[in-house]
Amino acid sequence: MLPSLDRRTFINSLGGVAAVAAMTHEARADAMEDALAAPMQDTAMHAEPDSMKDVAPPTVAELDAQITTRSYRRGAGGLFVATKPGAKVERLKPLPVKPTIIDFHLNRFGTSQHCLQSANKAMQSGADEEIILACFLHDTVHALVKTDHGWWGAQMYEPYVSEKVSFAIRYHQALRFYEDKEHGYEYPDLYRRMFGSDYKPEPYIEATYQMVRNHKWYLEPRMVTVNDLYAFDPKVNPTLDQFVDIIGRNFKQPKEGLGFDNSPVAHMWRSISRPDAPL
Repeated sequence: MLPSLDRRTFINSLGGVAAVAAMTHEARADAMEDALAAPMQDTAMHAEPDSMKDVAPPTVAELDAQITTRSYRRGAGGLFVATKPGAKVERLKPLPVKPTIIDFHLNRFGTSQHCLQSANKAMQSGADEEIILACFLHDTVHALVKTDHGWWGAQMYEPYVSEKVSFAIRYHQALRFYEDKEHGYEYPDLYRRMFGSDYKPEPYIEATYQMVRNHKWYLEPRMVTVNDLYAFDPKVNPTLDQFVDIIGRNFKQPKEGLGFDNSPVAHMWRSISRPDAPL
């Protein structure tokens, strides 16, 4: 099921009915996305099931018209921008000399709570360890970049995980636009607000979906979508501790530390480690 917001609490948090009415469709969509992605400890936003269905999703054209009204691009990694009005980026905690995936999870990945929820959902459903790990990692590349995050994320993790895990991470991006009710996945209403009510996936997404739909590992990325944001329980607060053993068995942590092992993707980890570097 979709996560939900208490409509009254949400509107009040934005300054009231008049303030919401003055917002663009884009601003409403961004505000709702921020609220849905907030740490689950903030249960006030999830107190009553109400999905803002009376606020019409924007069209693709309306979203496109908003591009030049922002001081940032929506595909920028979360570490590199402060998207809320008046907000500033925060000072980051230095990482250890030989940082591990857990160090990055705790100190760089803004999607940590979301990915914990996804991995917990997979664990509770009896998924195997590779699927649980894929859910734990699937959106963490948002710290670096959001556009084509499935491909970027799979590339970032390929030296350290199995081929099946990287396959699941890479192709969950395409599969999320296509329903599969047989396996428990429906198109999220949240995407109508993020991408536009009349959005049609790009041809490369359609071609990728058709390829993956007929692949022997189709269920791997499909299970990531099933256990994604749209299926968490806001009353459950999973902790990193419950995944430490799975990470240890399935993630090949380089002894030099992520970013310093001279792998083909080391620069990606260094960029996440030091996002304030000017060049």
